[in-house]
Order: sequence, then C-alpha cells, then structure tokens
Amino acid sequence: MGHACCHADPATPPQAPPPRMRRVLWIALIVNAAMAAVEIGGGLQSASVSLLADAVDFFGDAANYGLSLAVLSLGLAWRARAAAVKGWSMGLYGAGVLLHALWNAANGRTPEPIMMGLIGTLALTANLGVAALLYRWRDGDANMRSVWLCTRNDAIGNLAVLAAAAGVFGTGTRWPDLLVAAVMALLALSAAFSVVRQARAELARAA
Repeated sequence: MGHACCHADPATPPQAPPPRMRRVLWIALIVNAAMAAVEIGGGLQSASVSLLADAVDFFGDAANYGLSLAVLSLGLAWRARAAAVKGWSMGLYGAGVLLHALWNAANGRTPEPIMMGLIGTLALTANLGVAALLYRWRDGDANMRSVWLCTRNDAIGNLAVLAAAAGVFGTGTRWPDLLVAAVMALLALSAAFSVVRQARAELARAA
C-alpha cells in the first residue's frame, strides 16, 4: 500500500496539472469542510466519539486538499514534502483519537444512535462521491496518493460509524462507539506510515 508509484524525473520541470484535477480537489475541499461542521455539531449533540473523530478527519482532509492544490504545479520534491506533512498530520490525528477514546471510556456517556446513523449516512454519501471523483488518481505520486487514501479511509470510517450506531442502539452502551473510534485511529496511523514512507522515497529521488 505504501509503494512509490510516481517515476517522474526530478530534473524534468513539472507540467501544469489538468484543470479537471484542480476542480476535483476544490470540490473535495468544500465537501470535507462542510461535513466537518456537520459532524462536529452532531458529535457534540449526540455525545458520539466516533462522529467527533470523523469530524476531525473531515477537517484535516479539507486542509490537506488545500495543501495539495497549493503544490499541485510544483516539482516532485515540494509535492513530496507536502505529502509528508499530510502523513504526519494523519498520524497525529490517529494518536489524538486514541487518547480521546480512552478518556471517554472512563468519563463519557452513551451516545444517541439515531443521530449517529443519520449523520453517518450523510457523511458516507459525501465521501463516496468524492472518492469516485478521485479514483483515477489513486496511483499517482505521494501527494495525490495521500489524497486518495484520506478519502478511502473516510468512506471506511463512515461505514464503521454506521456499525457503531447500530451497536449502540442494540446494546444501549457506549462501547461500540469507542471501539469504532479506536479502529478509525489505527486506520489513520496505518495510512500515515504509508504516505510518509512514499514521500521519503520521492524526496530521495529528487535530491
């Protein structure tokens, strides 16, 4: 999952990115920023750790799409540096969610499953749409690969939130919500390792 897919010559001047790629990244940025706001509100109101974790992920992805747009027409080295920043941010997100889940295991309350399910369904629909737009660039350089991995992980995370909502509804406890939050954190840590490793390989080639 973390192999280097871009074989561009570092000495070759970067080509202008396709206009469609820029449009897709702008759409992804707007969708993720909007869903971050929706999930923060819904997570706080429903007391769901997994929704708040997904909201932080949406917010981080919106920032990552903005960073990707900023370096899209730059050389391989700058795109690899941007990917490394995104990889480390995914790693910090994963660690933060794990800590938050541990805190809520001792101090939290049982979330409201119906609201979790409704917001999770909306988030899944948004991410599937963005993932479909980004699919053609899934095997690009570390910068574009990190964008694809973020979106893929988000869709998986949304399915997990829906499973957590069903689990909370069925058991009447908060443990399914906390378990899903922990799984989402581990997924973010795995993706972070993949992106940082590929970015380092691309930086070595660009040196």
